Amino acid sequence: MVKPARPSYKCAECGHTPPKWFGRCPECQAWGTVDEVGAPRQALARLAPATPGTAARPIGDVDVETARARRTGVSELDRVLGGGLVPGAVVLLAGEPGVGKSTLLLEVAFRWAARDGVAGPALYVTGEESAGQVRLRAERTGTVHEAMYLAAESDLAAVLAHIDAVNPGLLVVDSVQTMSRADVDGTAGGVTQVRAVTAALTAVAKERGLPMVLVGHVTKDGSIAGPRVLEHLVDVVLQFEGDRHSTLRLLRGVKNRFGPADEVGCFELVEDGIIGVTDPSGLFLNRREVAVPGTAVTVAVEGKRALVGEVQALAAPSPLGTPRRAVSGLDSARVSMIVAVLERRGGVSVGANDIFAATVGGMRITEPAADLAIALAIASSSRDWALPGDLIVLGEVGLAGEVRRVAGLRSRLAEAARLGFTRALVPPDSGQAPDGITVREAATVGEALVLAQGVIAARRG
Repeated sequence: MVKPARPSYKCAECGHTPPKWFGRCPECQAWGTVDEVGAPRQALARLAPATPGTAARPIGDVDVETARARRTGVSELDRVLGGGLVPGAVVLLAGEPGVGKSTLLLEVAFRWAARDGVAGPALYVTGEESAGQVRLRAERTGTVHEAMYLAAESDLAAVLAHIDAVNPGLLVVDSVQTMSRADVDGTAGGVTQVRAVTAALTAVAKERGLPMVLVGHVTKDGSIAGPRVLEHLVDVVLQFEGDRHSTLRLLRGVKNRFGPADEVGCFELVEDGIIGVTDPSGLFLNRREVAVPGTAVTVAVEGKRALVGEVQALAAPSPLGTPRRAVSGLDSARVSMIVAVLERRGGVSVGANDIFAATVGGMRITEPAADLAIALAIASSSRDWALPGDLIVLGEVGLAGEVRRVAGLRSRLAEAARLGFTRALVPPDSGQAPDGITVREAATVGEALVLAQGVIAARRG
């Protein structure tokens, strides 16, 4: 009796031939690349053409009025969405617990319902709280309206029944991780349930032309909880961020099929609700009558918005063998790099000092455009001289001590000039400055320190 040949397997990625089939190649660690060598391929069934639901038309004949964005009434949210909510759009709003997601969406539902019934009622479905708890929050924030409907459900079939009964113009589901389908295995919040619930809700939104906002949880590292396919199923992904100890909240667009994906909206969380901040630069500045050593003002760009912020630094002799480096609102690795550049290229002896660097008002600056401001703040604290309050500092610092150009320099200077700043320290070849602001250019960190000292001497004189 002839024994059948033993099947052999091969990885299509690296060519490794394991003795048996693996879901993950033992050699290159790639998933799904191990196949049986010489295995017969199944013939693909021929798919018969079906009758299309609608005939294909020239793109110029497609009606776009039904796909126009409708404003929510919350201007900062409309800015991030690209004008408002598109009919049938599914928006995923993610953020840490307590950041204000439910408060923001209650405000959105209230503004939507208060538009004289033109946009249809708003249906708010909560799976995390009781209807009474949401009602109490709505009373506290002043977001109670007769055209707002509230349902406390966690079963998807019941949610669909509420949609049929109310026929809303806007649906809010808080949150998608609490919803479940009876015909799908797994617990609520699991990968299978989240995928099935989101797919079903997306199909309802597209079929009815119903704009929908889904609240999503986040993991410990701040990423959206659940399968990655969740972000692919929805049309818009928004990230709601904020420091627990600050009232400032930032709404960032991560993905947007209907508008820009790099916009940022600013909100302030107050006792009686949440309000949009159209001019947030004042939140990040600490205006003083007398200049203080260790402070420098810069302009950061969040999305397409220029925000003026203050960088503070404190350098003090360290009693420890290893000096401390404490950073808040800045990139700690970048601050350490700037300290090394100051020591080696700028002639500022700060390596043996404890250095503390922070931003004001809960602002977070991670872009390189603030490098020069951080360097001058640390140097001014070490040398105990104060930069003038009308000076703005911009520039990226390289390891060779050079000061490099930054993107959007003119818009940054225009924002600084609008807020009353009259002098700026910028990289070379910065172009023509806006009216009302005098620009000084520095090619290196050492040159920037000399120019800053000249500005201070001129002010004193």
